[in-house]
Amino acid sequence: MIQLENVSKLYKTVIGVNEINVELGEGIYGLLGPNGSGKTTLINLILGQLKPTLGTVRLFGQNPWRQSQLLRRVGLCPSLEVNYPLVTGLDWVTYMVELHGFNFAAAKRRAKDALAAVKLTDAMNRPMRNYSLGMRQRAKIAQAIAHDPDLLILDEPFSGLDPVGRHEMSQYLNKWATKGKSLILASHILHEVEAVKPSFLLISGGRLLASGSPAEVRSILTSAPSRLVIGSSDSKQLASKLIADCQIDSLEFTDNDQLIITTRQSRTALETITRLAASGQIVVSEISSTDDSLKTLFSTLMKIHRGELEYHPQASS
Repeated sequence: MIQLENVSKLYKTVIGVNEINVELGEGIYGLLGPNGSGKTTLINLILGQLKPTLGTVRLFGQNPWRQSQLLRRVGLCPSLEVNYPLVTGLDWVTYMVELHGFNFAAAKRRAKDALAAVKLTDAMNRPMRNYSLGMRQRAKIAQAIAHDPDLLILDEPFSGLDPVGRHEMSQYLNKWATKGKSLILASHILHEVEAVKPSFLLISGGRLLASGSPAEVRSILTSAPSRLVIGSSDSKQLASKLIADCQIDSLEFTDNDQLIITTRQSRTALETITRLAASGQIVVSEISSTDDSLKTLFSTLMKIHRGELEYHPQASS
């Protein structure tokens, strides 16, 4: 479906993406990266909206540069904010569908169906100037799905949605995936992307650092040095058990009976803590980690790429 070979995009002296090599078949993908990591540049290269400085891009086997007919097979919800004050949601989505080659009647019918799918039926005849941020976001998603594309690309699609809206959108995207359609979901928030159970593409600083399943991504986190804070009824006994079972890089007792450890084997440490608690040997009141975050994930990946950290995958349980 998508092939990028040695692709780099330069904006004068600024690197947008750097030596990207990836081949994606049909499926569901989460494109994860911090803000400014190169996600939108990569999407625009895939769609032919940008021409690579170096390398080649293929979309459905063709160079997408100036190949507008390819875009009929793609639905895009951009991260850009859209606001057409005097246009209704229905008129705007209808017009966007017409751009894909549908006549007015067919486009309007598809627009109504798409707006219903994102739960905007009651508001579709209202001017978009009266829409909330979340409603405008739903309208953007409606125009992306209305022409029934083979590939749906959503750039920060949950932006502006309230918790109910995020849940509803996750449910819809999961249904989309069951139709045999392909999806690329770009975000900087890990748990939002996890909700659609994708394969991950991890990008930072314009480089594709890693790819894999959610379990493999979590494995990177648990294999990297992690800082665990544990509250228990017997911190000294817990410490001795942990030292015996796994590699501990540092250990600290606090004044309020907490044990703080740094370990590269957090999964093994958590298994030990769980076993002790289940057997009744200790009572565990708290387990927390300051490291289970997207920022830590990309920091870890950068260290692996620079050779500052060795990565030893742990077996899945």
